[in-house]
Amino acid sequence: MKNILFIMADQLRYDYLSCYGHPHLKTPNIDGLAKRGVLFESAYVQAPVCGPSRASYYTGRTVFSHGSTWNQIPLPIGELTIGDYLKKSGIRTGVVGKTHMRPDLDGMSRLGISKNTEIGLTISEPGFEPYERDDGLHPNNQIKNSKNKLSYNQWLNKLGYEGENPWDSWANSSEDENGKILSGWRLRNSNKPARIKEEHSETAFMTNRSMEFINESGDKPWFLHLSYIKPHWPYIAPAPYHDMYSSNQFYPVHRSDIEKEINHPVYKAFMENNISKTFSRDEVRNTVLSGYMGLIKQIDDNLGRLFRFLEEKGYMKNTMIVFTSDHGDYHGDHWLGEKELFHEQIVRVPMIIYDPSNLSNNNRGIREKRFVEAIDLLPTFLDTVNSNVSRHRLEGQSLLPIIRGEKVLNWKNFVFSEIDYSFNEARKILNIGASDARAYMIRNNKWKYIYYIGFPPQLFDLINDPNEFNDLGQSSEHTKIIQEMKDLLLKRITSRKNRVSVTDEFVLKERDYTKEDGIMIGVW
Repeated sequence: MKNILFIMADQLRYDYLSCYGHPHLKTPNIDGLAKRGVLFESAYVQAPVCGPSRASYYTGRTVFSHGSTWNQIPLPIGELTIGDYLKKSGIRTGVVGKTHMRPDLDGMSRLGISKNTEIGLTISEPGFEPYERDDGLHPNNQIKNSKNKLSYNQWLNKLGYEGENPWDSWANSSEDENGKILSGWRLRNSNKPARIKEEHSETAFMTNRSMEFINESGDKPWFLHLSYIKPHWPYIAPAPYHDMYSSNQFYPVHRSDIEKEINHPVYKAFMENNISKTFSRDEVRNTVLSGYMGLIKQIDDNLGRLFRFLEEKGYMKNTMIVFTSDHGDYHGDHWLGEKELFHEQIVRVPMIIYDPSNLSNNNRGIREKRFVEAIDLLPTFLDTVNSNVSRHRLEGQSLLPIIRGEKVLNWKNFVFSEIDYSFNEARKILNIGASDARAYMIRNNKWKYIYYIGFPPQLFDLINDPNEFNDLGQSSEHTKIIQEMKDLLLKRITSRKNRVSVTDEFVLKERDYTKEDGIMIGVW
């Protein structure tokens, strides 16, 4: 194995790909990758929001282990990421697109590290060479206050798209018949065409830049994180993708009036926030889904371009390809909008892994039902390049034995996710402190249990209630199950890898202090 291509789509639900069962949204290129690799049916993220979920992918560690608990929270300077690990194996490690990571400026300042230095740039990115870093969130005030010009904006200007921020006014806006600019930030415009040609959109641009990174790498081994900004909001697609899908091709909304009767303060607070109220309107949902599905179709078409490029250049023979998402999107399901809770629509993600090794030949095209997690990818990458560095930090398990059809004993039988919702409007509704808005999910084949600090738990019977409509968290008939799941959650939380400055081998090493330095303990 020589190279790794790690593709992530932002806010892509697992069930919005044809290989995961969508009846109308056809994604033949992603489906084709699944036929050549392994499709994981039960893949889960460590957090139901962008920043902490990505930080877990990048570090191989759970959210309250690495400390980047929400989008505005920097990853602490001491945390190692994919780039830190793979560079020790001589692998060029770059990113094209989004990471949603913020630099730990306080930590860098304390150590006297400037972002203008090579090491400062690496730490602040974090660990990736920022070949084309672009988080896709560029309001005009952010553009004016930034010293660095967005290269995508500069590229658009050269193509004739005028203005200081064509990302906003062209790529993420439409216009009416009178030439009035219609902002993509307004959900009512989600089914209108962006003002930009498809080949000049963010998705096409990032695809082009990824091919340029690969070409420039030459014979040197590389790891590329191609991180698409879409189908995350603004939900606006260029023609012809903006109106490819209509309401008869959308999934029926997944919610029940029973849920309005659930007596749970946190769930009620999330239902009452403004985003959820907006997305619970059918008019909004039907408008947004047109753009959302079009953006996914556009990603699949561009991946077709990328895969053909890899085939023509011979990279399919020596490049592992991973396709996944950082979390899903509610779209009004469960009377909610956006993300940040633990329903399957959010924490379950697509995950497809293509391994070019002949060792995987007997396992191609399978659909793997065992639980896997986002934190399993980094140990998988290390196994792929035969690296053993810093395993004492990692909380996941390598997927390589599963991908290659080897017999695996004692595989995990549950998955874990957690959230710091202190930045959500729900915390204000609940009137709780900044350190009190925390929740933890544990899920096995039958039960999903959610523990909230200061509030009752939630419990869902996934066999008899796969829709997650009936909350049993306060049911006296389920006291035993609630306690068992709480114990399982405690076991998972206490298994975190927080001793990261030394290896397990260092701890287990036999020592005779008397001989080494004359220290005698307990000697008469």
